[in-house]
Amino acid sequence: MKSKNWVLIFGFALVLPFTGRAQIAVKTNILDDAFLNVNLGAEMQLSPKWTADISASLNAWTLSGGKRWKHLSVQPEARYWFCNTFAGHFVGVEAHGGQYNIGGVDFGLKLLGTDFGKLKDSRYQGWFVGGGVTYGYSWILNRHWNIEAEIGLGYSYTRFDRYPCALCGTKLESDASHNYVGITKAAINLVYGF
Repeated sequence: MKSKNWVLIFGFALVLPFTGRAQIAVKTNILDDAFLNVNLGAEMQLSPKWTADISASLNAWTLSGGKRWKHLSVQPEARYWFCNTFAGHFVGVEAHGGQYNIGGVDFGLKLLGTDFGKLKDSRYQGWFVGGGVTYGYSWILNRHWNIEAEIGLGYSYTRFDRYPCALCGTKLESDASHNYVGITKAAINLVYGF
């Protein structure tokens, strides 16, 4: 019984400094929504200029035509706001990680040493982790609603197994790695603040 009380006291001690000025917001990335990714984000004010943000995205759908576009990703971020939190310009530092199973998708895009065209002829299944820096701007629509745009550049390290097609089970390559440098975050968020 006493240990439960200490947990409650510790929890209140963490929350009390923020109670007078804390804001919390929930959000969805409209760009993720366009790709049928289920996503949700939350952001909490830590001080007059700092917030902590976390977003998650999931795509578990099976696509037609032998295509795979499945993933689960999480992206925590610390943000510094130049004026007030949840309004105007901000910069951030983000981390990201997750799992994926992608193949049979034709992007036809090469970006900074990464050939996304390889996704057309093979399936890649693995995990990734990385981080980067972000810049964004938030427009206040009314007391509760904002629109926020954000772009991030960074690095991702990935480990994967490669298969000959989106639905095949025979491995062509096992435990391979790839280093990616480029866009690690792109968002147009619809934000609701409490």
